[in-house]
This record gives sequence, C-alpha cells and structure tokens, in this order.
Amino acid sequence: MKRKGDKTRIRILLVRHGETDWNKVRRFQGRSDVPLNRTGRNQAHALALALRHEPIAAIYSSPLLRALETAQIIKAFHASAPLFQAEGLAEMDLGDFEGMPAQQWAEEYPDFRKAWLETPLSVTMPGGESLQEVQARAMDTLERITTRSSPESTLLLCSHSFVNRTILCHALNLSLDRFREVQQETSALNILYKCAERWHAEAVNKRH
Repeated sequence: MKRKGDKTRIRILLVRHGETDWNKVRRFQGRSDVPLNRTGRNQAHALALALRHEPIAAIYSSPLLRALETAQIIKAFHASAPLFQAEGLAEMDLGDFEGMPAQQWAEEYPDFRKAWLETPLSVTMPGGESLQEVQARAMDTLERITTRSSPESTLLLCSHSFVNRTILCHALNLSLDRFREVQQETSALNILYKCAERWHAEAVNKRH
C-alpha cells in the first residue's frame, strides 16, 4: 500500500545467496569465490518459485559466484529482467581472516573476537573492511540503482550476510553495534521500500 504523501516508492527484494560448503562447516568466506552446494541450489530454486510471479524489473547481484548463481536461478522465471553485477554488493572483505574456520579464529584471536562480539562498530578486519565501510558502499550502490529505476518498480538484489545486515540496519534505524539482531539465513528474503528519500523494511529473513 502506498503511504500518504509518498511521491515515489521502489520495492527491493533483498536476497541472501543459498548455502555453500563453507557455510556448512562455518568457514569464513568473505571474498572467497565459493559456489553453491546442492542444498544451496535447492534453496535458491525454492526461493525462485516463491518469487516467480513478482513483477521484477531488474536483478542486481554481487559478482561472487554463490550470489550470482542464486540470482541466475531466480532469473530463470524472469526472462525479461536484466541481470547486472554490482561490486558494491560483494561480501565484506575479511582480510587476514579469509578462508579461516570459525573455531580456529576464535581460538587464535580471542581479543579480536571479544571486541567483535561486544563493539563490532569499533572493529576493522585486519587487511579488510569495517562494518561502516560495508554499509557505506552498499547504501551507495542502492542509491545509485534506485535513482535510475522507474518509480513503483520492484528490483531484486542478491548479496551476502554482512552486506544485507548493514542495509537492514540502515532501513531499521539500528546501530551497526546491533547488527546481530538482524538474522540472515541462507536464501533469506527481505522486503524493503524506498519512499522518497526514506527506507523502511517490511519483512526480514523470510524463508521459503
């Protein structure tokens, strides 16, 4: 429903990619280009079926394979929707922690882990990014995409856990220190609206 006073409204279907083998064993992926596993492809197909009747005007994806595969599976039901790769939707750069098993990281970097759990807003991944940097590039990407889109259009964006969480924190007006309150399961669907210059979230972490 269009809110009173809204001049334009753009609907965003924000999707997290399906499962990978690294998700399954809790290994940090970041920018590592890991494909979907069988479960992830099945998750993406289930989501694609749920979205098959959505009037998607365009699809934007992180260039990383797991997101791009998910977007391509969804696109199979939307032949007329162009698919674009957007670097700003790539996952958080984890720097020195790329590819590390979560348990190993917890054992070898207890002080960093403590800061990351307690005050994530203060943390920058060594050799990588901070949550603020991820949010800034993600929101810049969303603003550029929506600015050139037709009013009242529906767009699908396929990205990653940290990226999606920072976007949702912006839409929900949450500090990034609270980003863990925003869950993002594999193949989760979030529904956002941009009304004039304001963002709001209608649904978070829906599964199909």
